[in-house]
Amino acid sequence: MPAGRPWRRGVPVVAAFAGLLFAASASTSHGSDLRVIGRNDLTGLVTRVQQTVDRDTAQLLSLQHQVRALTDQAAASDTRVADLKRRASQLEAEVGLTPVSGAGIVVTLDDAPRQAGSPAVPPDYLVVHQQDVQAVVNALWAGGAQAVSLQGKRLIATSAVRCVGNTLLLQGRVYSPPYVVAAVGDPDRLRAALDAAPGVVIYRQYVAAYHLVFQLRTAPHLTIPGYDGALRLEFARPAGTPTTSPPPRTPIAPQTTATPATEAP
Repeated sequence: MPAGRPWRRGVPVVAAFAGLLFAASASTSHGSDLRVIGRNDLTGLVTRVQQTVDRDTAQLLSLQHQVRALTDQAAASDTRVADLKRRASQLEAEVGLTPVSGAGIVVTLDDAPRQAGSPAVPPDYLVVHQQDVQAVVNALWAGGAQAVSLQGKRLIATSAVRCVGNTLLLQGRVYSPPYVVAAVGDPDRLRAALDAAPGVVIYRQYVAAYHLVFQLRTAPHLTIPGYDGALRLEFARPAGTPTTSPPPRTPIAPQTTATPATEAP
């Protein structure tokens, strides 16, 4: 029938086009394991974020250096700028942007050795948790620390210590144990504050029972670097507002005493 010929001629064209689509789809998905891609993407994402943080940090330090150079140049010929520079320097020290040196202590927290566990011991008992690091940091502040650092990074009022599994997130960087906390201040007062902090006492009970690591040493001279992260406050809550911090460790037994701190060499 003549009326049907155009339709019949169009069928092969549509079929050929559909075949090309199927072939392209098969070629695109050939050999792909979505689960592997997901893992690789996650690892790649962490790497890319770390690279971005490193690049931004380098740019920040460069800009800070330029600002200081221009400020010094302007202050040399303008008394108003010189006065503002002196006031800014005082505020920088109060905020924590300048290095602090002096005597202090260094605390090291680490997971238990792999062989320390047994099938009856929950894995959570064998790793350092966020609340353990926070307990040490808070105790040092309570003991009158002039400056505190974690993994070599200065902590200030807006610093947040976050742990995911047994890794620590701080200023956009990921750290693995051991976790090293350093503080400049009176070593005796700092030690006494650690001994009196309930969270630290409980952690040291787990050190004695499950071989977690708690090393403490006195340092005659420490230098805590200035804070080099962002200062923008994005979120705050009134004092006393409940937080989403993980629950604290449960004391092992009332009669258990804290293990003496191991003096690091």
